[in-house]
Amino acid sequence: MELVFPNPPPPETPLRAAIRDMHRLDETEADARILAAAELPADSRDRIAATARRLVVAVRRERLGKGGLDAFLQEYALSSPEGVALMCLAEALLRIPDSETVDRLIRDKIAAADWQRHIGQSGSLFVNASTWALMLTGRLLRSDQAEADLGSILRRFIARSGEPVWRQAVTAAMRILADQFIMGRTIEEALGRARAPSRSGGRHGYRHSFDMLGEAARTTEDAERYHAAYRRAIAAIGKAASGRPIEAAPGISVKLSALHPRYEMAQHGRVMRELLPSLLALARDARALGIGFTIDAEEADRLELSLDLVEALALAPDLAGWDGLGLAVQAYQTRALAVVDWLAELAGRARRRLMLRLVKGAYWDSEIKRAQERGLDGYPVFTRKVATDVSYLACARRMIDAGGAFYPQFATHNAHTLSAILELPASVVPVAYLCVGYPERFPDEPMLQTVGWQERIALDELVFEDRYGQRPPKKVSDDCERPSFER
Repeated sequence: MELVFPNPPPPETPLRAAIRDMHRLDETEADARILAAAELPADSRDRIAATARRLVVAVRRERLGKGGLDAFLQEYALSSPEGVALMCLAEALLRIPDSETVDRLIRDKIAAADWQRHIGQSGSLFVNASTWALMLTGRLLRSDQAEADLGSILRRFIARSGEPVWRQAVTAAMRILADQFIMGRTIEEALGRARAPSRSGGRHGYRHSFDMLGEAARTTEDAERYHAAYRRAIAAIGKAASGRPIEAAPGISVKLSALHPRYEMAQHGRVMRELLPSLLALARDARALGIGFTIDAEEADRLELSLDLVEALALAPDLAGWDGLGLAVQAYQTRALAVVDWLAELAGRARRRLMLRLVKGAYWDSEIKRAQERGLDGYPVFTRKVATDVSYLACARRMIDAGGAFYPQFATHNAHTLSAILELPASVVPVAYLCVGYPERFPDEPMLQTVGWQERIALDELVFEDRYGQRPPKKVSDDCERPSFER
């Protein structure tokens, strides 16, 4: 779909054009690109697999005797319809203010699920008891309007008369489940929980980036309310940071669609006029308090708009010299590698380091459905999970290879992916030394040459004055031929 703007945007740079060209790229070609970028030696793959196995064994061993909630989450994984139903309840139920809507949501998510198939599948008494409770609740909540037998009538009577009971029971259960994924109902509660010691002996070493659950802004009033909430959260996080270095301090993740009611590419001019000043004000607050400020990921159609805003923030004079600006990159998009390349170039242009968080992606179902509804000839995301995993590793390697352009951050639940990330730095080889003072020795062969880059070049071909390409005076050029200079 091509958009026509009254005032066309500036011409694309080659790196931005590459991002556009990889949108809905043929998946076979996209797979070939990420495979080449993520290739690892056989011995590295063996070490990664061994490390992943050790991690999984250790986690399973530590899980024993720690209560039944972990076993419950394993039984009702997000790959099952029942797991999805429970996750929807855990996220939404506690934010619904009226009991009528709560009842309708519980009925919708619990009554239709097949809980019976999970009975006896877990070795945990807690899981099996919970499954029985969910199955009985589901049977009570099914309408069975077509059935007129005494049992169906009695079941509907019990469901109606017991609404307050099962509503409270399900709400209490979802509160326990949500506690695993939500740090708090307010930023103060979340910060307090982040500081509190855990049962395993404390939270030493943990670093948090706080996000706010919520929907996209539908009106200007919504956007203003979210902006005020973000400002309050930044102030609270900044106070908790206590002057720590920005990498060690807690930070905040900001969702752009919560800050503007028309956050879409067709409204590019309006978004840049209205949202950019609001976003810049939040970023200035974060800079003043010394915390990280990460732009959260959005749907694929909004990516280039997000990149325009990130570019404007990175080049803003008010934020010069601040390394707290960051964003999340979704590895399941076919253009993720091109995005990392462009961001590395932007970091150099802005003379800053970007905090880059690599995630796998959160909107896969809706991206696939939207492309199908539009009758498009391709998808903006990889259709196979294994391709997303490979893309993640390719992006991770590109981020590490970018050196000082990024402060890399990796988000994953996958033991194999984690092991691969730990292995990647071993593939980064030094190609030059910066010597402070007189060096004791040099390699017999220039390091760039030993790694196969280029043979030794005469030094006078590399020495310039004032600007690249301008040769220095003849005397300096002559001095360059001396052996001590060449070394």
